[in-house]
Amino acid sequence: MTSSTFGPLSLLQRPAGDGPAGQPVHEPGAQAGRRGRVLLVASVSSSDGDGDGSSSGGGGGELARGGAVSTRVTHDDGRPAVPGAVRRFRLEIVEGPARGAAWQSTGDRCAIGSHHRSDLIVDDPTVSRFHCEIAIDTDRVRVRDLGSRNGTVLDGVEVRDAVLRAGSLLRLGRTVIRFELGTELNRLPLSAESSFGSLRGESPAMRAAFEMLARAAESDATVLLEGETGTGKSQAALSVHRRSARAEGPFVIVDCGAILGNLLESELFGHEKGAFTGATERRIGAFEEAAGGTLFLDEIGELPLDLQPKLLRALEAREVRRVGSNAHRAVDVRVIAATNRDLRADVNAGRFRADLYFRLAVVTIAMPPLRRRPEDLPALVEEILAQLRAPAEAAAPLRAPAFLAQLRGAAWPGNVRELRNHIERCLILRTAEPAPAGEGAPGGESASAPGGGSEGGAGLAVDPTAPYASERERAIADFERRYFRALLALHDGKVARAAAAAGIDRAYFYRVLRRHGIQP
Repeated sequence: MTSSTFGPLSLLQRPAGDGPAGQPVHEPGAQAGRRGRVLLVASVSSSDGDGDGSSSGGGGGELARGGAVSTRVTHDDGRPAVPGAVRRFRLEIVEGPARGAAWQSTGDRCAIGSHHRSDLIVDDPTVSRFHCEIAIDTDRVRVRDLGSRNGTVLDGVEVRDAVLRAGSLLRLGRTVIRFELGTELNRLPLSAESSFGSLRGESPAMRAAFEMLARAAESDATVLLEGETGTGKSQAALSVHRRSARAEGPFVIVDCGAILGNLLESELFGHEKGAFTGATERRIGAFEEAAGGTLFLDEIGELPLDLQPKLLRALEAREVRRVGSNAHRAVDVRVIAATNRDLRADVNAGRFRADLYFRLAVVTIAMPPLRRRPEDLPALVEEILAQLRAPAEAAAPLRAPAFLAQLRGAAWPGNVRELRNHIERCLILRTAEPAPAGEGAPGGESASAPGGGSEGGAGLAVDPTAPYASERERAIADFERRYFRALLALHDGKVARAAAAAGIDRAYFYRVLRRHGIQP
């Protein structure tokens, strides 16, 4: 790849204001290892102040903006976005034991680590097996730390989730990696269909998932479905089963998070009579029950550590041993697992076995959250109204453009499940109310004030039965909505003054307003 493809900027040529928050980007051997404050989410945005929400890349192109899916690209000449295409990027190790190694993207993400299954393999003992991941998401390129041992340092600041720009430097242990954004495109495979089984979606993000699901259905390979709660992982698993050669066989579901560890082994593998107290008769386990069909292991990240070697053996040897028995029984079953956690981070933390992770992740499919596919909202609303058999008179306000625009501005941490609950509540109450600022729990609890400007002494209501990640994301979204509304009110709706007072780049300020549907 020529230098012009990824831009001519060098470390010494970059202007001082091109680093995060207007700070210069340091050379690898100088201050790249100096750590600043730890950020939950670092927004390293362009400081040109033009308010268009774009970031300049080394090749002079622009990252996409407006469409909330990672597969959209806006060209330099203003041509429309290309569905299913993402900017190509390149990584080069500029300091450390593997100095000189380089990697160029062929898709929309790159996993970096010392494990041989990483995309960019870094042979450095100070780099974790799964250290961090780079992905093109919405209008930005993000880097996310995967619970690494030594952390991920972006241009001198330790981050957990941050925005990259052309020329940024990542320090992982003793290794420094330079990120370069190209002008060429990588096209991602998209399904020609707008549905897969019971799943619906016209957005590139969903069509990319449909294509992967269709390919997985053609084989017996083990599949790992990743995604937030409410994104349709169980529907995806059932749709793969019904599209596969095993469609006539049983589809058995085991929720690994809903069964106590001492009972889960019996649930999976069965037990003999008298194997333990209360085992009054022989019981067939889920593996044997699903013979000839598909076994769906939901919430696989909750599987107790002591059961993981037994599941690994069952997957590899295709045989199980009932509790209380010495005999192994062969099983003919296809396994699909699902999780709302990043199992690579759990592997780094010692909560999940690396060998089991790779045995499950033969095919990994990410189910996109609703906020990444707002163009699917009208069709989803229609489908939900049809499922609820909504009367025409009650459904009419929920089809209004103004109501749909309000839905697009909501964060939807509970995704399609939360959307369905909200539509059903609107039908019952006979009002087209917008999604409350703090909504996310199944009951729609919210503690934010209607105007978002005052706390009123009440904190955000939390749902302790929901996963930590979804509740954390809901709390952050609620804070952003209330903070930016109050900030705008304080400065009479003047974005430039509000952004300057908050120490926020104006382009990033506009992006947050769009994300939450806030009008300045």
